[in-house]
Amino acid sequence: MKLKEKISWLMGTVQRTLFPHLDACLAAPLTAQEKRLVTIRALVHREAYVPKSASRQWRGRPLKERAAIARSLVAKAVLGYPHTRSVLHALRTPTPLRTLCGCATRSAVPAEATFSRALAACAMRGLATVVHDALVHEPLSTALLGHVSRDATAIEGREQPVKPVKHPKVPRKKGRPAKGVQQEPTDPKRLAVQRQQSAQDAIALLPTACDRGVKHNAQGDTETWHGLTLQGDVHESGLPLSAIVTSASVQESQVAIPLMQWTSTKGTSC
Repeated sequence: MKLKEKISWLMGTVQRTLFPHLDACLAAPLTAQEKRLVTIRALVHREAYVPKSASRQWRGRPLKERAAIARSLVAKAVLGYPHTRSVLHALRTPTPLRTLCGCATRSAVPAEATFSRALAACAMRGLATVVHDALVHEPLSTALLGHVSRDATAIEGREQPVKPVKHPKVPRKKGRPAKGVQQEPTDPKRLAVQRQQSAQDAIALLPTACDRGVKHNAQGDTETWHGLTLQGDVHESGLPLSAIVTSASVQESQVAIPLMQWTSTKGTSC
């Protein structure tokens, strides 16, 4: 089933069948944002990629329910909660959100430290990348991608920007070198090295620390920010195909080759 057909079928099924059933079962009717969360969760099955706490092979202290935490992370992104403490406060209040995330009672809501550890574990495993790749591969692996747009956007950071490391330049003697004198070879540029690397190796070498970025907007004015930069490829229907988070100082040209290689593994584009 193509992506547009799948989304159209899903939206119709959810609105006709699931929403009336949830309104009848829950204590309060769903809001517009909660209905949007249910629709996104029906398309993005993030909890299917996290370890289950009920596994019999697990030894030691049992894990908290990771599926409920994964649903809470999706709710945090969809509903726009800025901090972990905000989404936990919403889960502890008597709203349909707690039931939608899979927490039966208030005591089932994990503590803030447990939630943060689970979030760190998901980040270490690259859970968001795994879920996104599966979402892209299912409808687009056998289809022509059409046109791919590549762009970047700024991400404001809350931490202090890292100061750039200045390497002292060794002054070189002006003029043509003497006969028989060997000059020290210069380090190859990043773009030249990326042509010989795989997409994973090139992405691993890109800086990801919070620093300061500068760019010109559409009006030609100079804008500065400190934080990160989200650089990605987007399908002509609006589906993000590949995304890389780098330091704010990394230019778009430094990420174009890895993005092109990574997107080419997910389908054929024009």
